[in-house]
Amino acid sequence: MNRHRKENKALPRIDYPESLPISSRREDIVQAIRRHRVVVITGETGSGKTTQIPKMCLEAGRGIRGIIGCTQPRRVAAVTVAQRIAEEMGEAVGRSVGYKIRFEDRSGPRPLIKLMTDGILLMEAQANPRLRAYDTLIVDEAHERSLNIDFVLGILKKLTQARRDLKVIITSATIDTEKFSRAFDGAPVIEVSGRTYPVEVRYAPLDPEEEEKGNVTYIDAAVRAVDELKKARKRGDILIFMPTEQDIRETCDFLEGRNYVDCVILPMFARLSWQEQRRVFLPAVSQKIIVATNVAETSITIPGIRYVIDTGMARISQYNPRTRTTSLPIRRVSRSSADQRKGRCGRVRDGICIRLYDEEDYANRPLFTAPEILRANLAEVILRMLSLNLGDIAAFPFIDPPGPRAIRDGVDLLLELGAVEKSGNADSEDGAGSIRLTDRGRRMARLPIDPRIARIVFEAEQQGCLEDVLIIASALSIQDPRERPMEQEQQADRMHAPFRDPTSDFITLLRIWNHYRERREALRTQNQMRKFCREHFLSYRRMREWRDVHDQLRRILEEQGGSGKPAKQTPAETEARNAGIHKAILSGYLSGIAIRKEKNVYTATKGREVMIFPGSGLYNRGGKWIVAAEIVETSRLFARTVAVIEPAWLEEIGGGLCRSTYSEPHWGKNRGEVVALEQVSLFGLVIVPGRPVSYGRIDPDESARIFIRSALVEGNVRQELPFLAHNRKLMERIAAMEDKVRRRDLLAEEEQIARFYEDRLPGVFDVRTLQRRIRERGGDRFLRMKEEDVLRDRPDEEALARYPDELASGRLRFRFSYRFEPGHPEDGVTLAVPVHLVSKVPDGAADWSVPGLFREKVDALLRGLPKQLRKRLHPLAETAGIIQSELQPGDGPLLSVLSKFIHERFGVDIPAAAWAVDRLPDHLRMRYAIVDAGGKEVASGRDLGKFRESASEADESAAFGRARKVWEKDGVTQWDFGELPEEVALECRGAIRGFAYPGLEAAGERVNIRLFAERWEAAEAHLNGVTALYALRFQPELKHLRRTLALSGDMKVWAGVLGGQKAFESRLFEKACRDLFAVSVRTAEAFHDHAETAVSRILPRGRDLLLEIKPFLKACHETAVTLRSFEASNRFNRPALHFLASLKGEMDILTPPDFLLRYDAERLGHVARYLKALAIRAERGLFHMEKDHARAGEIGPYEDFLRESLGGLTARTSGEKRQTIETFRWLVEEYKVSLFAQELKTPYPVSKKRLDEKKREIERML
Repeated sequence: MNRHRKENKALPRIDYPESLPISSRREDIVQAIRRHRVVVITGETGSGKTTQIPKMCLEAGRGIRGIIGCTQPRRVAAVTVAQRIAEEMGEAVGRSVGYKIRFEDRSGPRPLIKLMTDGILLMEAQANPRLRAYDTLIVDEAHERSLNIDFVLGILKKLTQARRDLKVIITSATIDTEKFSRAFDGAPVIEVSGRTYPVEVRYAPLDPEEEEKGNVTYIDAAVRAVDELKKARKRGDILIFMPTEQDIRETCDFLEGRNYVDCVILPMFARLSWQEQRRVFLPAVSQKIIVATNVAETSITIPGIRYVIDTGMARISQYNPRTRTTSLPIRRVSRSSADQRKGRCGRVRDGICIRLYDEEDYANRPLFTAPEILRANLAEVILRMLSLNLGDIAAFPFIDPPGPRAIRDGVDLLLELGAVEKSGNADSEDGAGSIRLTDRGRRMARLPIDPRIARIVFEAEQQGCLEDVLIIASALSIQDPRERPMEQEQQADRMHAPFRDPTSDFITLLRIWNHYRERREALRTQNQMRKFCREHFLSYRRMREWRDVHDQLRRILEEQGGSGKPAKQTPAETEARNAGIHKAILSGYLSGIAIRKEKNVYTATKGREVMIFPGSGLYNRGGKWIVAAEIVETSRLFARTVAVIEPAWLEEIGGGLCRSTYSEPHWGKNRGEVVALEQVSLFGLVIVPGRPVSYGRIDPDESARIFIRSALVEGNVRQELPFLAHNRKLMERIAAMEDKVRRRDLLAEEEQIARFYEDRLPGVFDVRTLQRRIRERGGDRFLRMKEEDVLRDRPDEEALARYPDELASGRLRFRFSYRFEPGHPEDGVTLAVPVHLVSKVPDGAADWSVPGLFREKVDALLRGLPKQLRKRLHPLAETAGIIQSELQPGDGPLLSVLSKFIHERFGVDIPAAAWAVDRLPDHLRMRYAIVDAGGKEVASGRDLGKFRESASEADESAAFGRARKVWEKDGVTQWDFGELPEEVALECRGAIRGFAYPGLEAAGERVNIRLFAERWEAAEAHLNGVTALYALRFQPELKHLRRTLALSGDMKVWAGVLGGQKAFESRLFEKACRDLFAVSVRTAEAFHDHAETAVSRILPRGRDLLLEIKPFLKACHETAVTLRSFEASNRFNRPALHFLASLKGEMDILTPPDFLLRYDAERLGHVARYLKALAIRAERGLFHMEKDHARAGEIGPYEDFLRESLGGLTARTSGEKRQTIETFRWLVEEYKVSLFAQELKTPYPVSKKRLDEKKREIERML
């Protein structure tokens, strides 16, 4: 007791300013402190509670056995309050009164009163959970309800139960004291009055309509209010509350523009440099107009304020656990905050508070601002609680306990960071349940920084870049050291530009540090460093704080055994180190990743859309993927402090947080296993869009199912598996049967085949396990199928025989293949034709070669007939049956044969054009596959004629070329070359690739042996060649023949109409030679035999030929003379001349240049008659033109049909049709004789009926 009094005698002077309202309650407060362990003191702003209560604690006997600790929510308040109390006690700071803030401790060796931030007290609680250094703790400004304040109150609640000697005083500037009292078991509440002068409240709301139109804003209203105060000559300083820094800047600009006399305009916000903030507190001769955020609402008291202009709004931080987004929306402040703002004036004399909203708005606002613990991320709180062993967060005595969702989010973040792990039942509603610190979490808790930043530090150890990351982590723990004074923003940006890294704001911070450190080592003195910071627009205080944080973190890590010594780096090492830095950053900010959506706009985790903050070095330069240290919502959602990252890092760092989904499981032939596409996502963002992975370990059952169906059933295996080859051949044989008979019920279904393998291969899902199973079973016989395993119904052999495998044409064989797949281009029957054998495919191959399709094809053709024809063949099924049973395969095209059969059998005349061949289903029309020498298909289609027409005459195979070298010979003058076969085989590697056709070729006065690609071409050339070879042999005899064929008498004159005497004699000579020698002999013997028989007929043939030609020549001459005479006599009669010209045209048609070669003796006689008929028609027609026109109208349609038929002849036209058209031609000529010169008679009856019948016969043909 004596020691206690001795200590009291050493106490400094204690007195209380009478001007402060709290001084009048001194005795009540001192007594309450002595009697109660917890006291709640509430007083309005200006009551003096912050500075006087610590002294009252001294008077109450506290501060002797321990320190009187007093927490403040801000460092500036802790410093200024300590200075004020020390000043009132007549001492300097550091003796009886001291303070301790981050990196600055001026508490002295044995202080009585210690001012500190609530964060400092929490750090001391981590080292000394019972806080034995204190006998009294004052929690000032508790009404602010920051996260730290609520945490401190909770710790003190538990501590009062463990320490009976501890006194706790809670001070609040609000009237919500009951909540604090209840939290501390009904602690007494002492209320202290506030202002010493009255404050008038004026409501000046904005016009809602004008505000809605954008004509007026709260900035405009505030400036207008200042104008009114200035006009009223009101003295005293003015404090304007604005919600944002930008609003403050705009307001200051407007006010500066007013050019008020004797007035200084000062901004006040947290990011402002310390020098600029201090100007607010310094005395000024001029009137001060201070524009501030809610930083001036509590804690600090700005002297001299008489007027407050309150916008009623502030940025209030709000954390969304669902999206992990911190938003800073502009919201209306609570009534208690509005009252706090009002309390800033009326300290020195009567005050005025102008509220830029109406009284009803004020009354409808919530009483209090929601405490930060209900709107903040709780990860750091939970981590500290676990490290302090404070138990379950849900049971912790918070004034306002956080909700389960907020707790769960905090726990989830710690789980994400690897700071905690679940143990036992961790599935409680709030997600906390039974969780415990990991070794990493214990280390993280020792670092006085955000858990995310702590995680970055420890990851940096693993990445080998601790020193660099410590610098970055320190920077992330403080306010940005870069400054942008309001009137020097462009200059500041220019000075900051050299630090800026276009890919990483984190590296930008590192560059600032490195430059700062280099200059600090060079300059050394504080004054020079201050100057350096000013020139580079860096806050000296924040740079020093950065350095202090860095040193503190480094010391802690060194105590834990870590190291972060920098090393000199090569460029390659620098690149790797930068990657390590950003991997470390990712470990703490995994939920801050985002992928680019458009320029500067990114899709972030949890479905958020963010924009790179315009102040970032990555603005307009961002990569595809970024990570952001902070995602904050102001005017929109911004990503701040960002860096470009590689997506490959995300999976490495995310680890167990990544979620994999698997899609498109399928058989991977090259890998020999079932693979799936793995999509890896992190917090909802796809970081690996799809990569192939082995699916067997993920879903063995599904993999086995896919393996059997896709690998074994489909036979899609890269390795050679004998059992699979055996089974494939078996199934191909059965599938070929199905394709032929066009059924899909012979081969077992895939499921049945799959069951065959499933029964024998349980648990096998890749080639590796399959091969092991085969080794275990001693071979693959158990996997070889028998026909009964896969064949459901076998068709009879007779039916299969109707679908041949090849088409035979002489010694050539063309392979058939079948496919039953309606709609597919290869559906039906395909005939493979080597490209050089296109012309060798026999006509009609498509019609008669596959009997199995004949009935179906006939059915389809009958159904495709025009209705008027189809009706005459009903019932069609019966008609088709008769055709199938009675029609024998013919040599000609099916349609011609079919038309002829139906005409003869049913009396129905069907033109070939009436058959709708083009509408036949594909499988009933032969498909031709043109293949090269290697068997590769080079063209295909259903029309072989197109391939024949497009085949190049110069295109010949190598075999054809070799055969030409063997057979061809030039300059032959006699038959001394042995036998000349009609065809020779073209062989290649022992196989016949086709045929060529030898023949003699006339070449002027020589004869050559040539090979021809076409038989008809060889036959035609050979006749001319044989004739030429005989001409060489019988040269003397043929000279006599020429003399014999010399024209004499009238015949010389008659020949004038056919090119003249000489020309006609040459034609006669050519005709005689052809008649004598044009024989298709192929051997020397046959050649000589014919020569012996022909030699005696040479001259007689000449005489006979003159006799045969004389009547024809005479008729030609007489008709020509007649036509010329009629032309002369009717030279002015245009219709007559036109008529005669048409007759001359007909005469030209009857006497073409090669008529002697075309017509035999009998035909020459008929043509002479036709010429006479022309002369008679000319005479009669000129006399009765109308009658001739009428008769010409009868013959005209037949002439038109003849021209169309001749014009439609193609290489595909059958010989039968060609012959029938030729017959029809001469029928037309005979009909002309019967119409125009009946007296000349016809050799057989001719009429329109006969012409019509012949016409229909032609129409039925192809």
